[in-house]
Amino acid sequence: MSILFRYLAREIYSATALVLVAFLGLFAFFDFINELEDVGKGNYQIADAAVYVAMILPGRVYELFPVAVLIGTLYALATLARHSEITVMRASGMSNGALARMLALIGSVLVVLTFLIGEYVGPPAEAAAQEWKLTATQSTVSQQLRSGLWVKDGRLVINVRTMLPDRTMQNARVYEFDADYGLLSISEAKRGVHDGKEHWRLLEVSRTRFLDDRTEVEQVPEITWRSDLSPEVLGVLMVGPEHMPLAKLWTYIQHLRDNQQSTDRFEIALWKKLIYPFAVLVMMALALPFGFIHDRMGGASARIFMGVMLGVGFHLLNGLFSNLGMINAWPPIMAALTPSLIFLAAALGILRYIERR
Repeated sequence: MSILFRYLAREIYSATALVLVAFLGLFAFFDFINELEDVGKGNYQIADAAVYVAMILPGRVYELFPVAVLIGTLYALATLARHSEITVMRASGMSNGALARMLALIGSVLVVLTFLIGEYVGPPAEAAAQEWKLTATQSTVSQQLRSGLWVKDGRLVINVRTMLPDRTMQNARVYEFDADYGLLSISEAKRGVHDGKEHWRLLEVSRTRFLDDRTEVEQVPEITWRSDLSPEVLGVLMVGPEHMPLAKLWTYIQHLRDNQQSTDRFEIALWKKLIYPFAVLVMMALALPFGFIHDRMGGASARIFMGVMLGVGFHLLNGLFSNLGMINAWPPIMAALTPSLIFLAAALGILRYIERR
């Protein structure tokens, strides 16, 4: 049994690595072609595009890992089936459950690896890639609104027209309201710099106060604004929630809750970050039934093609349920977990069908 375990683990790990390298090469090529459209903006050259593509590769590894594991497991089981080794194992008393537990033990290493890449390698690499590109193209962080970023922080509403790659603000406005939502003041600052703790320093400020019977305008060299909105939290502008680490996601969700704002998108992203590594085990469970299919029903190449189609289907379904969850206000855990449950149910159904035959 230990010999079989080592052999199967070696085959799955090596096949997964090869598939992952092949996928990364393909995606890197397409990403590089796409980046050529931005070459020439500012100081952004072909070499900068190549560096950017290399920086986002860890994020691609995280996204493609379950698909690579599915294809790698299919290949390893197809190799065993081709030499009738699975038939011999079953004839010698090994149950499907025992083989499934063996795959789960092998896959647990890949689950941990997927989580570590998605939590500690992918997010900083993605952030560094965005900063690299924004600096090279001499651009600012893209905004969803022409008027810039709008953030609510207690009784303050902050409008940041420009967020630079170094996480400093330009042309920021701070609207202060009272408990009855009456406007108290508007402060316009040319720049905003974070002190690394809990305060923003707003520089070159023009502040307009709305008093009972008049308005009062004053010029202030600097004012201090205490807020939980750190540059890292505002970094959601540069890195989408799907590429953020759990700690930053949780911090931003808490900020949105404190200000009675919608958290659906970020909660779905949080649950997906927690659940997605276990998709590796689901993919291995989905590959298991195909190990029992005789070669006359399709060789290794046909199974690998089937694995690619299933993997693409899983990836698309994952994105679909995230969007459906936000549109229909589903519980975030439901939107994140449903694709994996669908594929796991399909794996169990196929396995049950093959056993009956």
